[in-house]
Amino acid sequence: MRGVPNVTRADAEAAVRNPLAFIADRWTPQQKTVQRAALTALVMAVVIVVTGGVVRLTGSGLGCPTWPTCTDDSLTTTRAMGFHGVIEFGNRMLTYVLCAAVGWAIIAARAQKPWRRSLTRLGWAQFWLVMGNAVLGGIVVLVGLNPYTVAAHFLLSTALIAVAAVMWQRTREGDAAPRPLVGKAVVQLVWFLVAASTLLIMVGTVVTGAGPHAGDSTEVYRIPVDWETVAKLHAVLAWIVVTLTFALWFILKAVDAPRGPLLRTRELFLILLAQGALGYVQYFTHLPEALVGAHLFGSCVMWVWVLRVLLSLRERPVAEPGLDAPAPSDRPVEHASS
Repeated sequence: MRGVPNVTRADAEAAVRNPLAFIADRWTPQQKTVQRAALTALVMAVVIVVTGGVVRLTGSGLGCPTWPTCTDDSLTTTRAMGFHGVIEFGNRMLTYVLCAAVGWAIIAARAQKPWRRSLTRLGWAQFWLVMGNAVLGGIVVLVGLNPYTVAAHFLLSTALIAVAAVMWQRTREGDAAPRPLVGKAVVQLVWFLVAASTLLIMVGTVVTGAGPHAGDSTEVYRIPVDWETVAKLHAVLAWIVVTLTFALWFILKAVDAPRGPLLRTRELFLILLAQGALGYVQYFTHLPEALVGAHLFGSCVMWVWVLRVLLSLRERPVAEPGLDAPAPSDRPVEHASS
């Protein structure tokens, strides 16, 4: 039998002072483990957005009418609060699952050998975004689902998805200086695409704030604009994003760009077409809840792929010992899956 490690008092004190360093001294995760941890955090960031949409679309936004407790007298939902209370409280509980996923990503990044400080910082950035959004979510409830706070809540979640996507990408790269795979003009075009996509998402929050799905069955203040007019502006921005994506794909083909940027751009184009079709169907069918929820999920996927297109424009070879660098013949495959 193997002996039980002898943990001295000094070890215990060190663990209290810096538990992450204590774990890192005793555990070295495989590269795949770090990647899976980062991917889990990204998936949970998307899941929490979608479940938040379920809260709004089922009219459960005030299912727990106060925060941080569910009611003035109960930390959890009660039977009297019914279905809406279960939905809202369940979404609050998923925040703890998200925290666990982000925590795993932080621990795995910190324990990796050699330690990559940039990965750990991306994990901690997610943690503070989650904490900030949890507080903002409480404010949303306390102000009765004010649409401006709801929009800010969603935009902060979008920032969380962005950081999680970057961390996931960085777990599959080295820390060497980035090496561009395309010319400067193409990079500038992609930044225009990122800016247009950001504006598209922001206008989408206005459509939500002015539209009929207020988040609760009670009277909820709405943004005082015609939601159909804003929805048409949203559609125009969507077509701009589609056009920029098609133009990018055409240019990448013309300059014989590496496979990675081409594949990411083609995938984004297909996602945008599906998302656009879904948007038009939900508009002409008077916004059924199921389609609105699917469109919300599609917006998260679109945002992740916009960032993947941006990140595919460069490579960062593995420079540190201890990380497995891909063979030269595998470079195109690496870009295709990055």
